[in-house]
Amino acid sequence: MARAAASKTRTRIQREKTELILTAALEVFATYGYRGSTIDQIAGQAGLSKPNLLYYFDNKDAIHSRLLERLLETWLAPLHALDENGEPITEILAYVTRKLEMARDFPRESRLFANEILQGAPRILDQIAGPLKTLVDEKALIIRGWSQQNQIAPVDPYHLIFSIWSTTQHYADFDTQVSVVLGPRAATRFDDAARHLTDMFTKLLRP
Repeated sequence: MARAAASKTRTRIQREKTELILTAALEVFATYGYRGSTIDQIAGQAGLSKPNLLYYFDNKDAIHSRLLERLLETWLAPLHALDENGEPITEILAYVTRKLEMARDFPRESRLFANEILQGAPRILDQIAGPLKTLVDEKALIIRGWSQQNQIAPVDPYHLIFSIWSTTQHYADFDTQVSVVLGPRAATRFDDAARHLTDMFTKLLRP
C-alpha cells in the first residue's frame, strides 16, 4: 500500500500532493480514457517523478477509483436536491439547470464518467447498482406521483431522467463537436442550451 495512503493522519503537504495528483489524473483520464492513460503521463502532468507519485497511490487503478468515488458524490448531488414538496415543474427544471451547469463547470469529470460507462462500468458497477439506482428509484417514484396527481403531464420518470442526463451531459462529453458545429455561437452555447431545454421540458411537462 502507498505509504501516504497508509498514514492515519496526513500532513498538509501530503494532502496538497494528493490533490495535485488527482487533478492531473483527471486531465489525463478525461483526455485519453482509462486504458490509454499511464502512471508516467499522470506524473508528468502533475510535475512529479513516478516514484514520488507512487508514494501516494499504489497504481493507476487506485487513482482512478478515488476520482470515480468523489465524482459520484458530486454527480448525484443535483438529483438529491429534487424536492418532493416543491412545485413539480419548477423542481424538474431546476434539476435540468443544475445538470447543465455541471456540464459547463465540470466537463472533465463528465467525460471521465462517460468513459467508465462506455467500458461497462467495471470500477463503479456496484455503486451504480447501489446508491445511484436507489436514488433514481426514489426520485422516479416522486415524479410518477406528480404525474398521477396531474401536477405534470403523464411521463415515464426513468426516461425523463435519462433524457435530462443525455441533453445536458452532451454539452460536456461532445463539447468539441458542439463548438465546431455552432461556430461563433459556441461562446453562448450554455446560455442558449439553458433557454432551449427550459422551453422543451416545460412543454413536455405542462399538464
